[in-house]
Parts: sequence; C-alpha cells; structure tokens
Amino acid sequence: MSYNILLLEDDAILSKEISTFLTNNAYNCDCVYDGSLVKSQFKLKEYDLVILDINVPGQNGTEVCKELRENDTKIPILMLTAFGEVEDKVLAFNAGADDYLVKPFHFEELLVRIKSLFRRKEVPQAKTNIIKIDDLQIDNDEMKVSRNNIEISLSPKEFKLLNILAKANGRVLSKSQIADELWDYHIETNQNTIEVYINFLRKKIEKDFGKKLIHTKIGYGYYLKLED
Repeated sequence: MSYNILLLEDDAILSKEISTFLTNNAYNCDCVYDGSLVKSQFKLKEYDLVILDINVPGQNGTEVCKELRENDTKIPILMLTAFGEVEDKVLAFNAGADDYLVKPFHFEELLVRIKSLFRRKEVPQAKTNIIKIDDLQIDNDEMKVSRNNIEISLSPKEFKLLNILAKANGRVLSKSQIADELWDYHIETNQNTIEVYINFLRKKIEKDFGKKLIHTKIGYGYYLKLED
C-alpha cells in the first residue's frame, strides 16, 4: 500500500529534498508552500498523513493543524519546524498535532516518525472501552472524558496522557515511561513537556472537582488513583 502525504513547507529546496526522500521510500508526496492552500489540496485528493511547517505564508501551520483536526480526528499530523521551544510544542499539540520534529533534522529520523504514526493509525481500536476511576469516566469509543457526569474537553495529547495514567492502574510512571508511550519512541526532549501536560490535566480534571486523582511521587513520577 502506498500512502499519500501532504507537505506544507515554504522552503523550495527543503520541500524538494523531503519530497524526493519520501518518494524514494515508497510514499506519494505532494507539496504546498502556503497554509491557505492545504484545504483546497484536500478537495483534490485524500491524504493519509500531513507534515506541517509552522512559519509559512498565508495560514500558519498551527492554525492549519487545528482546522485539519476539527475536520478529521484520526489523520496523523507531524509538525516539522524550526520552532523548538516547549511553548511552541504545547501550542502545536493542543492544536491536535501527533508529533513534533525540530529543524535541522535527520531524514532517517523523519522516516522513523512517519512509520510510527502510520503504525499507530493501523492499530485496531478496542470496542466498548470505558475506564472508570471514582467519578472520572474515560470513554475511548466516543473519545470523551467526564467527571461527575460533566464532560471535560481535552486535546488529543491530553486524552492520550490521561489514558496512559489510567491504564497503569495506580502504578507510578516515570517521565521517561510516559514519553515512550505518548510519542511511541524514546526522545529525551519529549520529557520536557510531560510536566506541562500533567499540569494541564490537573487543571481540567481536578480544579472544579473536590477529589484529587493525579499524584506525584517525588523523584519517581506520576500516578492516577483515588486516595483516601
């Protein structure tokens, strides 16, 4: 099976290099240089994965990501950008990105990231998969989270992080273990955002509710359970 990839990149030389590399690895790659062209490109063809630069003409990559995610919850989105600050990554993941690779990069690592995203996409989803912890309910069929029957809006990465903690059944997970599952491979820099996401989760699932569920074991990591 040959996958269709859409690349948003305004550097003509880099765009050509990436396109050639992906073609040589049996992927079909179309390129656009302006974020406002992505939507019209989707009207011409179905794509299996999107690679987005952030700082591009027209609509920037983060805005494109958010719009794509609102229309399709499952298509893999990889951000490929020179913006490497934690804040940039958080904005992208909150917009719905699945992965984030900072320039300059090695083409072989780009290939690893792409293959990982496709593997994740092909994993069949479990049926009737609902996790309950006290008044917290995680519905993996409907991709919804609620506490005390009040629905809570989470970004895709926040939702996945909550699942990782919940499926550990109260076991303490280190930042490294969480990063491995959250990004499907071990990249040291990914650990820098784990604490940020934990804080996001705490604000959303604990701030307006009486019981604390996410706990820190200093020097070890995080766990999710109701404690007496």
